[in-house]
Amino acid sequence: MLRAGPPRHSRRHAMPATSDPRLKEIEQARRAVLHEGRSATDVLVDRWFERAWIERSWRRCLSNGQQPQQRLGFDVLPAQAMRRAEESSRDLLSAARPVMSRLARAIAGSRYFAVLTDAQGTVVGVDGAIDRSDRRAQLITRIGVDLSERAVGTTAIGAALTELQPVWLHRGEHFFDDTACYSCAGAPLIGPDGRTAGMLDLTGIDAAERPELKHLVAQAARSIENALALAQPHALLLRLNWPGRGFGDDQDGLLCLDGDGWAVAINPGARQMLGRLAEGARVHCCDLFAMPWESLFDALRQDTPQEVPLWSGLTLQVLAQAPGERAPARAPSGPARLPLRDLEAELIRKAVQEHRGNVMAAARMLGISRATVYRKLGRQR
Repeated sequence: MLRAGPPRHSRRHAMPATSDPRLKEIEQARRAVLHEGRSATDVLVDRWFERAWIERSWRRCLSNGQQPQQRLGFDVLPAQAMRRAEESSRDLLSAARPVMSRLARAIAGSRYFAVLTDAQGTVVGVDGAIDRSDRRAQLITRIGVDLSERAVGTTAIGAALTELQPVWLHRGEHFFDDTACYSCAGAPLIGPDGRTAGMLDLTGIDAAERPELKHLVAQAARSIENALALAQPHALLLRLNWPGRGFGDDQDGLLCLDGDGWAVAINPGARQMLGRLAEGARVHCCDLFAMPWESLFDALRQDTPQEVPLWSGLTLQVLAQAPGERAPARAPSGPARLPLRDLEAELIRKAVQEHRGNVMAAARMLGISRATVYRKLGRQR
Protein backbone atom coordinates (compact mmCIF):
# COMPACT_ATOMS: atom_id res chain seq x y z
CA MET A 1 0.00 0.00 0.00
CA LEU A 2 2.72 2.46 0.94
CA ARG A 3 4.94 2.31 -2.13
CA ALA A 4 5.53 4.46 -5.18
CA GLY A 5 3.67 7.76 -5.00
CA PRO A 6 3.41 10.88 -7.15
CA PRO A 7 6.54 12.28 -8.82
CA ARG A 8 9.04 13.75 -6.37
CA HIS A 9 8.31 17.32 -7.49
CA SER A 10 4.93 17.04 -5.75
CA ARG A 11 6.37 16.09 -2.33
CA ARG A 12 6.21 18.69 0.41
CA HIS A 13 9.98 18.94 1.02
CA ALA A 14 10.50 19.81 -2.66
CA MET A 15 7.85 22.52 -2.73
CA PRO A 16 9.08 26.11 -2.91
CA ALA A 17 8.77 28.32 0.16
CA THR A 18 5.56 30.28 0.29
CA SER A 19 4.33 33.42 1.99
CA ASP A 20 0.74 32.16 1.92
CA PRO A 21 -0.51 32.65 5.51
CA ARG A 22 -2.89 29.69 5.23
CA LEU A 23 -0.11 27.30 4.27
CA LYS A 24 2.02 28.65 7.12
CA GLU A 25 -0.83 27.97 9.57
CA ILE A 26 -1.19 24.44 8.25
CA GLU A 27 2.54 23.80 8.63
CA GLN A 28 2.49 25.08 12.23
CA ALA A 29 -0.40 22.77 13.07
CA ARG A 30 1.29 19.77 11.41
CA ARG A 31 4.49 20.38 13.30
CA ALA A 32 2.62 20.59 16.61
CA VAL A 33 0.60 17.38 16.18
CA LEU A 34 2.77 15.15 13.99
CA HIS A 35 6.25 15.99 15.26
CA GLU A 36 5.97 17.61 18.69
CA GLY A 37 3.11 15.62 20.20
CA ARG A 38 1.16 18.79 21.02
CA SER A 39 -2.35 19.88 20.08
CA ALA A 40 -2.95 22.08 17.07
CA THR A 41 -5.31 24.13 19.21
CA ASP A 42 -2.37 25.04 21.46
CA VAL A 43 -0.83 26.77 18.47
CA LEU A 44 -3.82 28.13 16.56
CA VAL A 45 -6.72 28.13 18.98
CA ASP A 46 -9.10 30.49 17.21
CA ARG A 47 -8.47 29.22 13.71
CA TRP A 48 -8.48 25.52 14.51
CA PHE A 49 -11.20 25.24 17.12
CA GLU A 50 -13.84 24.56 14.45
CA ARG A 51 -11.48 22.33 12.46
CA ALA A 52 -10.61 19.90 15.24
CA TRP A 53 -11.73 17.07 12.97
CA ILE A 54 -8.45 17.46 11.05
CA GLU A 55 -6.45 16.88 14.21
CA ARG A 56 -8.63 13.87 15.07
CA SER A 57 -7.89 12.41 11.64
CA TRP A 58 -4.15 13.05 11.95
CA ARG A 59 -4.12 11.32 15.32
CA ARG A 60 -6.02 8.32 13.94
CA CYS A 61 -3.38 8.03 11.22
CA LEU A 62 -0.58 8.15 13.79
CA SER A 63 -2.32 5.52 15.94
CA ASN A 64 -2.53 3.29 12.83
CA GLY A 65 1.26 3.42 12.62
CA GLN A 66 1.31 5.74 9.60
CA GLN A 67 3.97 8.44 9.15
CA PRO A 68 3.65 11.53 6.92
CA GLN A 69 6.79 10.79 4.92
CA GLN A 70 5.74 7.28 3.88
CA ARG A 71 5.16 6.79 0.15
CA LEU A 72 1.64 5.94 -1.02
CA GLY A 73 0.73 3.26 -3.52
CA PHE A 74 -2.86 4.40 -4.22
CA ASP A 75 -3.82 0.75 -4.57
CA VAL A 76 -6.74 -0.45 -6.67
CA LEU A 77 -9.01 -3.13 -5.22
CA PRO A 78 -8.54 -6.72 -6.43
CA ALA A 79 -10.80 -7.62 -9.38
CA GLN A 80 -13.34 -9.58 -7.34
CA ALA A 81 -13.65 -6.85 -4.71
CA MET A 82 -13.98 -4.22 -7.46
CA ARG A 83 -16.86 -6.13 -9.06
CA ARG A 84 -18.63 -6.25 -5.71
CA ALA A 85 -18.10 -2.51 -5.23
CA GLU A 86 -19.45 -1.73 -8.71
CA GLU A 87 -22.49 -3.94 -8.20
CA SER A 88 -23.34 -2.47 -4.80
CA SER A 89 -22.87 1.08 -6.15
CA ARG A 90 -25.17 0.75 -9.16
CA ASP A 91 -28.02 2.76 -7.62
CA LEU A 92 -25.59 5.36 -6.28
CA LEU A 93 -24.02 5.84 -9.70
CA SER A 94 -27.40 6.13 -11.39
CA ALA A 95 -28.49 8.85 -8.94
CA ALA A 96 -25.16 10.69 -9.07
CA ARG A 97 -24.40 10.82 -12.81
CA PRO A 98 -26.68 13.75 -13.77
CA VAL A 99 -25.63 15.68 -10.66
CA MET A 100 -21.93 15.14 -11.37
CA SER A 101 -22.46 16.26 -14.96
CA ARG A 102 -23.91 19.56 -13.71
CA LEU A 103 -21.07 19.84 -11.20
CA ALA A 104 -18.52 19.43 -13.98
CA ARG A 105 -19.98 22.48 -15.72
CA ALA A 106 -19.92 24.52 -12.50
CA ILE A 107 -16.23 23.81 -11.82
CA ALA A 108 -14.99 23.65 -15.42
CA GLY A 109 -12.74 26.72 -15.09
CA SER A 110 -11.45 26.04 -11.58
CA ARG A 111 -8.98 23.15 -12.15
CA TYR A 112 -11.12 20.96 -9.86
CA PHE A 113 -12.91 17.72 -10.79
CA ALA A 114 -15.49 15.45 -9.14
CA VAL A 115 -14.90 12.06 -7.53
CA LEU A 116 -17.61 9.69 -6.25
CA THR A 117 -16.81 6.93 -3.78
CA ASP A 118 -18.80 4.21 -2.06
CA ALA A 119 -19.20 4.04 1.72
CA GLN A 120 -15.75 2.41 2.05
CA GLY A 121 -13.95 5.20 0.16
CA THR A 122 -13.49 3.26 -3.09
CA VAL A 123 -13.74 5.38 -6.25
CA VAL A 124 -16.78 4.36 -8.32
CA GLY A 125 -17.18 7.41 -10.58
CA VAL A 126 -15.41 10.58 -11.77
CA ASP A 127 -16.36 13.59 -13.90
CA GLY A 128 -14.94 16.95 -14.94
CA ALA A 129 -11.79 18.33 -16.52
CA ILE A 130 -9.20 15.74 -15.43
CA ASP A 131 -5.65 16.24 -16.70
CA ARG A 132 -4.79 12.65 -17.65
CA SER A 133 -1.21 13.68 -18.38
CA ASP A 134 -0.72 14.47 -14.67
CA ARG A 135 0.07 11.23 -12.83
CA ARG A 136 -1.23 12.73 -9.59
CA ALA A 137 -4.66 13.03 -11.23
CA GLN A 138 -4.45 9.55 -12.72
CA LEU A 139 -3.69 7.98 -9.36
CA ILE A 140 -6.87 9.16 -7.63
CA THR A 141 -9.34 8.95 -10.54
CA ARG A 142 -8.98 5.26 -11.36
CA ILE A 143 -12.18 3.30 -10.74
CA GLY A 144 -11.55 0.97 -7.81
CA VAL A 145 -8.74 2.92 -6.14
CA ASP A 146 -8.98 2.90 -2.35
CA LEU A 147 -9.02 6.48 -1.03
CA SER A 148 -10.19 5.67 2.49
CA GLU A 149 -8.44 7.12 5.52
CA ARG A 150 -6.80 3.79 6.31
CA ALA A 151 -5.26 3.75 2.81
CA VAL A 152 -4.29 7.36 2.07
CA GLY A 153 -4.64 9.12 5.43
CA THR A 154 -6.43 12.40 5.99
CA THR A 155 -8.42 13.49 2.93
CA ALA A 156 -11.84 15.03 2.37
CA ILE A 157 -13.03 11.56 1.40
CA GLY A 158 -11.99 9.84 4.61
CA ALA A 159 -13.00 12.83 6.73
CA ALA A 160 -16.49 13.13 5.21
CA LEU A 161 -17.11 9.40 5.68
CA THR A 162 -15.90 9.53 9.29
CA GLU A 163 -17.26 12.89 10.46
CA LEU A 164 -20.47 12.64 8.36
CA GLN A 165 -20.41 16.33 7.57
CA PRO A 166 -19.19 18.47 4.64
CA VAL A 167 -15.48 19.32 4.91
CA TRP A 168 -12.84 21.44 3.19
CA LEU A 169 -9.20 20.32 3.13
CA HIS A 170 -6.31 22.35 1.68
CA ARG A 171 -2.89 21.04 0.68
CA GLY A 172 -0.87 20.28 3.83
CA GLU A 173 -3.99 19.57 5.85
CA HIS A 174 -3.74 16.13 4.26
CA PHE A 175 -1.74 13.71 6.43
CA PHE A 176 0.79 12.31 3.95
CA ASP A 177 3.42 14.32 2.09
CA ASP A 178 2.32 12.56 -1.11
CA THR A 179 -1.17 14.11 -0.84
CA ALA A 180 -0.02 17.66 -0.04
CA CYS A 181 -0.62 18.70 -3.66
CA TYR A 182 -4.39 18.17 -3.39
CA SER A 183 -7.14 20.54 -2.20
CA CYS A 184 -10.60 19.06 -1.82
CA ALA A 185 -14.15 19.54 -0.60
CA GLY A 186 -16.25 16.55 0.37
CA ALA A 187 -19.72 15.70 1.60
CA PRO A 188 -21.16 12.38 2.79
CA LEU A 189 -24.09 10.77 0.99
CA ILE A 190 -26.79 9.31 3.22
CA GLY A 191 -29.01 6.68 1.67
CA PRO A 192 -32.81 6.25 1.95
CA ASP A 193 -32.32 3.93 4.94
CA GLY A 194 -30.25 6.46 6.90
CA ARG A 195 -26.98 4.60 6.33
CA THR A 196 -23.91 6.09 4.64
CA ALA A 197 -24.10 5.34 0.91
CA GLY A 198 -20.85 7.01 -0.16
CA MET A 199 -19.37 10.47 -0.56
CA LEU A 200 -18.91 13.17 -3.18
CA ASP A 201 -15.55 14.93 -3.53
CA LEU A 202 -14.25 17.92 -5.52
CA THR A 203 -10.46 17.85 -5.89
CA GLY A 204 -7.88 20.20 -7.39
CA ILE A 205 -4.13 19.65 -7.85
CA ASP A 206 -1.83 22.55 -6.96
CA ALA A 207 -5.00 24.62 -7.25
CA ALA A 208 -5.99 27.83 -5.51
CA GLU A 209 -7.88 27.45 -2.25
CA ARG A 210 -11.63 27.42 -2.90
CA PRO A 211 -13.43 26.83 0.43
CA GLU A 212 -16.69 27.87 -1.24
CA LEU A 213 -16.62 24.47 -2.91
CA LYS A 214 -17.76 22.99 0.41
CA HIS A 215 -21.14 24.68 -0.12
CA LEU A 216 -21.30 23.46 -3.72
CA VAL A 217 -20.48 19.85 -2.87
CA ALA A 218 -22.95 19.82 0.05
CA GLN A 219 -25.69 21.13 -2.26
CA ALA A 220 -24.87 18.51 -4.88
CA ALA A 221 -24.87 15.80 -2.21
CA ARG A 222 -28.45 16.74 -1.27
CA SER A 223 -29.50 16.31 -4.90
CA ILE A 224 -27.98 12.82 -5.02
CA GLU A 225 -29.56 11.84 -1.69
CA ASN A 226 -32.98 12.96 -2.95
CA ALA A 227 -32.53 11.04 -6.21
CA LEU A 228 -31.65 7.92 -4.20
CA ALA A 229 -34.82 8.31 -2.12
CA LEU A 230 -37.11 8.92 -5.09
CA ALA A 231 -35.68 5.88 -6.92
CA GLN A 232 -37.14 3.56 -4.28
CA PRO A 233 -40.46 1.99 -5.37
CA HIS A 234 -43.27 3.73 -3.45
CA ALA A 235 -46.99 4.38 -3.50
CA LEU A 236 -47.00 7.89 -2.04
CA LEU A 237 -44.45 10.67 -1.75
CA LEU A 238 -44.80 13.18 1.06
CA ARG A 239 -42.84 16.41 0.65
CA LEU A 240 -42.21 17.93 4.07
CA ASN A 241 -41.34 21.43 5.19
CA TRP A 242 -42.11 23.78 8.05
CA PRO A 243 -45.27 25.92 7.82
CA GLY A 244 -44.73 29.03 5.72
CA ARG A 245 -42.01 27.43 3.60
CA GLY A 246 -42.45 26.64 -0.07
CA PHE A 247 -41.85 23.36 -1.88
CA GLY A 248 -39.92 22.43 -4.96
CA ASP A 249 -36.16 22.23 -4.32
CA ASP A 250 -33.58 20.00 -2.67
CA GLN A 251 -34.40 21.43 0.77
CA ASP A 252 -37.66 19.46 0.86
CA GLY A 253 -37.94 16.58 3.26
CA LEU A 254 -38.90 13.44 1.31
CA LEU A 255 -40.84 10.59 2.89
CA CYS A 256 -41.76 7.73 0.54
CA LEU A 257 -44.48 5.31 1.70
CA ASP A 258 -45.70 1.96 0.46
CA GLY A 259 -49.41 1.22 0.14
CA ASP A 260 -49.67 0.21 3.79
CA GLY A 261 -48.11 3.40 5.14
CA TRP A 262 -44.62 2.02 5.84
CA ALA A 263 -41.66 4.26 5.03
CA VAL A 264 -39.54 2.83 2.23
CA ALA A 265 -37.26 5.89 1.88
CA ILE A 266 -36.52 8.91 4.06
CA ASN A 267 -34.07 11.57 2.92
CA PRO A 268 -31.80 13.35 5.45
CA GLY A 269 -33.96 16.49 5.37
CA ALA A 270 -37.02 14.52 6.45
CA ARG A 271 -35.01 12.75 9.16
CA GLN A 272 -34.04 16.11 10.63
CA MET A 273 -37.66 17.35 10.61
CA LEU A 274 -39.13 14.16 12.05
CA GLY A 275 -36.60 13.76 14.84
CA ARG A 276 -34.04 11.06 15.36
CA LEU A 277 -34.90 7.92 13.44
CA ALA A 278 -32.67 4.89 13.80
CA GLU A 279 -30.86 4.04 10.58
CA GLY A 280 -32.28 0.97 8.90
CA ALA A 281 -35.27 0.80 11.28
CA ARG A 282 -38.71 0.10 9.83
CA VAL A 283 -40.99 3.08 10.44
CA HIS A 284 -44.75 3.45 9.94
CA CYS A 285 -46.19 6.89 9.31
CA CYS A 286 -48.71 6.44 12.14
CA ASP A 287 -45.71 6.55 14.50
CA LEU A 288 -44.74 9.93 13.04
CA PHE A 289 -47.97 11.84 12.41
CA ALA A 290 -50.67 12.39 15.03
CA MET A 291 -53.52 11.65 12.61
CA PRO A 292 -55.00 8.66 10.77
CA TRP A 293 -52.38 7.58 8.26
CA GLU A 294 -55.00 6.86 5.58
CA SER A 295 -55.77 10.58 5.37
CA LEU A 296 -52.27 11.14 3.99
CA PHE A 297 -53.30 9.13 0.92
CA ASP A 298 -56.59 11.06 0.75
CA ALA A 299 -54.46 14.23 0.43
CA LEU A 300 -53.48 13.08 -3.08
CA ARG A 301 -56.83 14.41 -4.27
CA GLN A 302 -55.81 17.89 -3.13
CA ASP A 303 -53.11 19.91 -4.81
CA THR A 304 -52.32 22.12 -1.85
CA PRO A 305 -50.08 21.45 1.16
CA GLN A 306 -51.71 20.37 4.42
CA GLU A 307 -50.56 21.23 7.92
CA VAL A 308 -50.08 17.94 9.75
CA PRO A 309 -49.37 17.49 13.49
CA LEU A 310 -46.50 15.37 14.79
CA TRP A 311 -46.64 13.42 18.03
CA SER A 312 -43.96 15.79 19.34
CA GLY A 313 -46.48 18.64 19.28
CA LEU A 314 -44.80 20.26 16.27
CA THR A 315 -46.56 20.82 12.96
CA LEU A 316 -45.23 20.16 9.49
CA GLN A 317 -46.49 21.27 6.11
CA VAL A 318 -47.04 18.19 3.91
CA LEU A 319 -47.58 17.96 0.16
CA ALA A 320 -48.75 14.54 -1.05
CA GLN A 321 -47.69 13.44 -4.54
CA ALA A 322 -48.06 10.35 -6.67
CA PRO A 323 -44.89 8.44 -7.71
CA GLY A 324 -43.11 10.17 -10.57
CA GLU A 325 -45.02 13.42 -10.12
CA ARG A 326 -42.72 16.39 -10.66
CA ALA A 327 -41.80 18.70 -7.83
CA PRO A 328 -43.82 21.91 -7.80
CA ALA A 329 -42.18 25.15 -8.86
CA ARG A 330 -40.58 26.79 -5.85
CA ALA A 331 -42.85 29.45 -4.40
CA PRO A 332 -41.83 32.34 -2.16
CA SER A 333 -42.09 31.71 1.57
CA GLY A 334 -45.53 32.42 2.92
CA PRO A 335 -48.91 30.75 3.34
CA ALA A 336 -49.67 27.87 1.00
CA ARG A 337 -51.17 29.14 -2.26
CA LEU A 338 -54.60 28.15 -3.55
CA PRO A 339 -54.91 26.68 -7.05
CA LEU A 340 -55.54 29.41 -9.61
CA ARG A 341 -59.19 28.45 -10.20
CA ASP A 342 -59.93 28.56 -6.47
CA LEU A 343 -58.09 31.84 -6.03
CA GLU A 344 -60.05 33.35 -8.91
CA ALA A 345 -63.37 32.22 -7.45
CA GLU A 346 -62.39 33.54 -4.03
CA LEU A 347 -61.60 37.00 -5.45
CA ILE A 348 -64.93 37.11 -7.29
CA ARG A 349 -66.79 36.01 -4.16
CA LYS A 350 -65.15 38.75 -2.13
CA ALA A 351 -66.03 41.35 -4.77
CA VAL A 352 -69.69 40.30 -4.67
CA GLN A 353 -69.68 40.46 -0.86
CA GLU A 354 -68.11 43.92 -0.91
CA HIS A 355 -70.94 45.08 -3.20
CA ARG A 356 -73.55 43.49 -0.91
CA GLY A 357 -74.64 40.92 -3.45
CA ASN A 358 -74.82 43.30 -6.41
CA VAL A 359 -73.41 41.01 -9.10
CA MET A 360 -73.49 43.67 -11.82
CA ALA A 361 -71.47 46.13 -9.70
CA ALA A 362 -68.97 43.42 -8.78
CA ALA A 363 -68.60 42.41 -12.43
CA ARG A 364 -68.08 46.02 -13.46
CA MET A 365 -65.33 46.46 -10.83
CA LEU A 366 -63.60 43.25 -11.95
CA GLY A 367 -63.92 44.08 -15.65
CA ILE A 368 -65.84 40.88 -16.49
CA SER A 369 -69.41 40.10 -17.51
CA ARG A 370 -72.17 39.24 -15.11
CA ALA A 371 -72.45 35.81 -16.78
CA THR A 372 -68.79 35.16 -16.03
CA VAL A 373 -69.37 35.96 -12.36
CA TYR A 374 -72.21 33.43 -12.17
CA ARG A 375 -70.22 30.80 -14.08
CA LYS A 376 -67.08 31.18 -11.93
CA LEU A 377 -69.13 30.92 -8.76
CA GLY A 378 -70.94 27.84 -10.07
CA ARG A 379 -74.32 29.56 -9.96
CA GLN A 380 -77.05 29.83 -12.58
CA ARG A 381 -78.64 33.06 -13.55
